[in-house]
Amino acid sequence: MLTLYGQDLRSRLLLGTARYPSPAVLEDAVRSSGTEVVTVSLRRETAGGRQGGAFFELIRALGVHVLPNTAGCHSVSEAVLTAKMAREVFGTNWLKLEVIGHHDTLQPDVFGLVEAARILSAEGFEVFPYTTDDLVVAERLVEAGCKVLMPWCAPIGSAMGPQNIQALRAMRANFPDVPLIVDAGIGRPSHATRVMEFGFDAVLLNTAVAGAAKPALMAAAFAGAIDAGRQAFEAGMLEPRDFAVPSTPVIGKAVFA
Repeated sequence: MLTLYGQDLRSRLLLGTARYPSPAVLEDAVRSSGTEVVTVSLRRETAGGRQGGAFFELIRALGVHVLPNTAGCHSVSEAVLTAKMAREVFGTNWLKLEVIGHHDTLQPDVFGLVEAARILSAEGFEVFPYTTDDLVVAERLVEAGCKVLMPWCAPIGSAMGPQNIQALRAMRANFPDVPLIVDAGIGRPSHATRVMEFGFDAVLLNTAVAGAAKPALMAAAFAGAIDAGRQAFEAGMLEPRDFAVPSTPVIGKAVFA
């Protein structure tokens, strides 16, 4: 069971709602994934010519927890304002906090992220910060009030998979009691399995599912991969060895003259 800010969840897959070909495809993907949490960008869904109200009704009808996010925000003030608007719209204190610092890599502005997390935590938000795999930044976020951390494993939408394995392992080791959710950079089910084998608690996906030829099928594949990785971690995997170990006992073997 995964517990996030006191909420127990069976699924360890969190799913984004952007870039799907149609609302029907999104709905099928959510149901196939078995997710209990979807992320929604207030800025994106209310901008341009999209039917924001109809979209929000679809999300509510899915019967899942909504995790609003501050996607597209590049400053502390912008992120804080968007967070407050999202709380009014969705009636939840949960918030995926993004403060983007680099336009090309979409790397978080970690200084702004910590500041915004401190402000929002003080105002009653339950913050899920999109951050890097830096241990010092992670410590500052925990001190700011975050009870969940969401490090990237590669740039958003890159589908490159885990790029700094040692950093991810170090984060798990240094924050054994903090739920860790890999957010950004996962491209294949095997990537998700791998980070779950490191002991991470969950994975948040969007592009890898929404951009697939068959999003619902891909969502189901990721759900299975995440479960497999978690089960392997809990079972206790063999560590790699640089020598052979026979699987058949050699003691008591038959001897032929």
